[in-house]
Amino acid sequence: MDSDNRLGSFLRARRELARPEDFGIPAGGQRRVAGLRREEVALLAGVSADYYVRLEQGRDKHPSEQVIAALARVFDLDAEGTAHLRELARPVLRRKRAPRRPERVSPGLLRLMDTWTTTPVLVMGRYLDVLAANPLAAAVNSCSVPGVNQLRMMFLDPEACNIYADWPTVAAETVASLRATAGDDLDDPRLTELVGELSLKSAEFRRLWARHDVRVKTAGVKRFINPMVGALTLSYEIFTVNDAQGQILVAYHAEPGSSSEHALGLLGSMVAGSETGRRDLDGRATAEPTVAPGSAPTSM
Repeated sequence: MDSDNRLGSFLRARRELARPEDFGIPAGGQRRVAGLRREEVALLAGVSADYYVRLEQGRDKHPSEQVIAALARVFDLDAEGTAHLRELARPVLRRKRAPRRPERVSPGLLRLMDTWTTTPVLVMGRYLDVLAANPLAAAVNSCSVPGVNQLRMMFLDPEACNIYADWPTVAAETVASLRATAGDDLDDPRLTELVGELSLKSAEFRRLWARHDVRVKTAGVKRFINPMVGALTLSYEIFTVNDAQGQILVAYHAEPGSSSEHALGLLGSMVAGSETGRRDLDGRATAEPTVAPGSAPTSM
């Protein structure tokens, strides 16, 4: 994953995505590279070509704040992308890793989720493992069943394309969210394993991961195709779980008076009293299949 030259990998990816015509540079002719040439980026950023080449090659890894701001302007980075670039430009601190512990949802949060009978709600871990979900969330979206890894299901399960009406957009957002969550900690063994597996098995994941897009998701809208009630357009809000680093709580809601609100209510009445999506205090599903023991768990 280019862990030794993260800054260079990011700069190269953003340079290849840049459109020469946006800078008044003809895109046709004898251009043999995608996006901008290195010397063009250097000229636009106001640095020497040799210095920019050193940045991409990893021979200089700590540009000044002025250079970071200039590169962010050339690559049209938003606030999150600029913050990510700044993070990559910092000296890497070698972490002492403690043994990995299984992620668990607190009993108090699980009890609270049980009271939200009309709101689909789930808790996900650092790498988009569904740790807990109430029955309505599992009924809305089979990617939200406890034990599923949303990233793996998004790219390796053909059924995901039938769940998300805007699958390409959701897939891109999910990969960008993983980049944001991981930050500069790309040596984490679980992340390395997950990205390695998906890179081998999914060409689309490889393409999206290579873009180095970074996006922190806090709210938005998703369109689902539900087998029981049909189309559902739901807004979502994301909250961090303060006492469990890396965990987030996701709650969905429909526009008041909309057809989706009616469909969500109908779905809630259909699953009321059933065991679909019920989970124990460890967040495991008891009536729905989970991942096989010893396998990596299988996107919101």
